[in-house]
Amino acid sequence: MRLPAGTSILTTVAVGALLAGCSASVDFGKSEPKMSAEKLATLVSEKLASTTGQPKPNISCPGDVVGKVGNTTRCKLTANDGSTLGVTVTVTSVDGDQINFDFEADATASPAS
Repeated sequence: MRLPAGTSILTTVAVGALLAGCSASVDFGKSEPKMSAEKLATLVSEKLASTTGQPKPNISCPGDVVGKVGNTTRCKLTANDGSTLGVTVTVTSVDGDQINFDFEADATASPAS
């Protein structure tokens, strides 16, 4: 049985219940550093692609992430067929302008609406 491409990436990500770490340098002033939602989405997409061996998935994140250990946000992976998979991103450490984070994909996907 051949799965559609969208279902294939979701299955690949979900089966691994992926937990991966990333880091990025960000700009900050006097307050805590922040990473833009767009940059976060790009980094998660690139890491998922390299980990799963699949093309970069479409990831969206709801807002900027403040570089404070323990902060979390929920991003969403949307496959070509419209099905989605939640991805939780958690800040694990901050070193100057470097925000380090882990992310974990949900175990099951939501079907297209």
